[in-house]
Amino acid sequence: MKKAFSHLDDTGAAAMVDVGAKPDQKRVAVATGELRCTPATIRLLKKQALPKGDVLACARVAGIMAAKKTGELIPLCHPLMLDKVSVDFAVKRDRIVITAEARLTGKTGVEMEALTAVSVAALTLYDMMKAVDKAMVIGEVRVISKTKI
Repeated sequence: MKKAFSHLDDTGAAAMVDVGAKPDQKRVAVATGELRCTPATIRLLKKQALPKGDVLACARVAGIMAAKKTGELIPLCHPLMLDKVSVDFAVKRDRIVITAEARLTGKTGVEMEALTAVSVAALTLYDMMKAVDKAMVIGEVRVISKTKI
């Protein structure tokens, strides 16, 4: 009989799922989120006039680094050997839309890595722009696709 919850053992304690018997498959996950801010902040970003420099480049690297650390941050996540992580930005009038893609060939999905990349990229943007915009809001972080090939 299958347990009702995959991350609980027979005693009800939290447990990491055993994925050892699962076949390796190519897996891809895409997540997105946004940092809402004032149009004035976006204008400074576009003019590269923010006091902390190239915030998008820094946030991209932070997101990629965070995806690689997901297994250390989320207690029951497996540490994964990622094939690729990308973090991209779409700068709108009053927000920055962040999209991250994580890829691997392995036994478990990579949606947590994509979500972590988006979240840490957003936090990095917030940190680097807070001096000019105290009202920024991080939100709408979600998985938009998850595939096995």
